Amino acid sequence: MRAFEAVFRLGGIRKAAAHLRLNHAVVSRHVKQLEEWLGGPLISRSGNRLALTPEGERFHSRVSAAFAELLFATQEFEGRRRNGPLRLWCVPGLSIQWLSAQLAAFERANADFRVELKPTDIPPNLSIHEADADIRYYRDDGPTVPGGRGLRCFELARPEVMAVASAAVASALGPIDARRLPFLHEEDDSEWRAWLRLNGIEPPASLEGPVCWHAHLAIAAAKQGRGVALASRFLVEADLAEGSLVQVNIPDTRPAVLGGYILVAREDRWSTPVLASLRHFLRQRAQDFVAANI
Repeated sequence: MRAFEAVFRLGGIRKAAAHLRLNHAVVSRHVKQLEEWLGGPLISRSGNRLALTPEGERFHSRVSAAFAELLFATQEFEGRRRNGPLRLWCVPGLSIQWLSAQLAAFERANADFRVELKPTDIPPNLSIHEADADIRYYRDDGPTVPGGRGLRCFELARPEVMAVASAAVASALGPIDARRLPFLHEEDDSEWRAWLRLNGIEPPASLEGPVCWHAHLAIAAAKQGRGVALASRFLVEADLAEGSLVQVNIPDTRPAVLGGYILVAREDRWSTPVLASLRHFLRQRAQDFVAANI
């Protein structure tokens, strides 16, 4: 089971072998013996490529969670987890533009607590303790719902989203047609489409413009004069203050709420001192920030 879990957690037999300090042939044999013992296939094989079967994927998820829980329990007993940093994952835009500064303030106010921030677009698998908590932006009309079995959620903020651009781009727009802007997109045009519809404007079939993939890269592109981006004040307050970005006043529109930043953590870690303190601290900082920008 250790061999099987490591192969698909680490991404290959050789990586698992190095991690377990075994010969790769031994790891391969262990996986085959596990399938024989269970009486069914866990892996589909195509040449040198391995992939989990649907049954194998479910089995691997539960085995990984069990091994992770054993490791976590051992570390907790030894005191390493109690004294270690809180491992927090977060979407890159919020991490870079707002959260990093808040964590620095949190650690100054709480000398006994440390937070290890990982900016990533990929949410952690909390069931196997990849992280202690995760902060992500969830759109109200999006396909993904925060939380799940054994998890608890906390809404950090529901920020208004506005159109922003460099001063040069904003002044050069002339008469503004909300359906014909030089749009900047994150992963696709869905955020602009949702924002326009909330403002009572039906968008055309396609909104042209470059895809930037990350919120902070769309903001950077706007500062560089490449077009108009959507962003919340959490991400652009410093840029608005220094003048590298301005709000684009589009006729018959206003800033609109598209979703919220949600913190998700395991239920059995929810009340740990560092996570409880961080939740309260971030909520207050978010409330203060919103109040200052009304």
